[in-house]
Amino acid sequence: MSLATLAIEVNHHRPIPAKVREFLADAALRIDAFIEEHKDNPVAGFVPSDYEQVYRALASLRESAACGEEFCEWGSGIGVIACLAAMLGFDAVGIEIDQRLVSTSCKLAADYQLPVQLARGSYVPDDFRAEEDFDDSHVMTLEHGRAAYEELGLGPDDFEVIFAYPWPGEDDVVTSLFDRCAARGAVLVTFHGQDGLLLRRKVR
Repeated sequence: MSLATLAIEVNHHRPIPAKVREFLADAALRIDAFIEEHKDNPVAGFVPSDYEQVYRALASLRESAACGEEFCEWGSGIGVIACLAAMLGFDAVGIEIDQRLVSTSCKLAADYQLPVQLARGSYVPDDFRAEEDFDDSHVMTLEHGRAAYEELGLGPDDFEVIFAYPWPGEDDVVTSLFDRCAARGAVLVTFHGQDGLLLRRKVR
């Protein structure tokens, strides 16, 4: 493994700008409406992150100049974090495998006139082969589906920051994928529920 913890102090008391609070309040309503609309056929594993916590981490990362501007959210849901990244000045992309979530995320970004590129597909490259420890019939991260990179005209090594919210017990899968596919120097930001955030850099 070639990842190292990124020594950046995240200001957990940073005030959230009013326009971001308004956006997040609207996003919360849209998430509730989406869940209600699809309660008879829910999206497996769709659990929102702590968006304020992620915003503060991305803002601190942006200010630190520890990374470039190319950002990708792996498993972007309704696109909230990709939109937050765009608000912070990142060139933001979101990849999501469920078309219902992609449609919702496109409307969210459009309503706020945010330049976010949202693509339907898997964030796992088509030629990625899981390690023997990962049985793809039991690992949600490796859900079958064509990768979105061809549509984007980009590869996982084109992004300087990647965000992911791994399903419980699947951090090793996401970390392995990042370690093998991301560019050297790229930063992986992951959310882990009550355990908070991890910021790691690929160092070799």
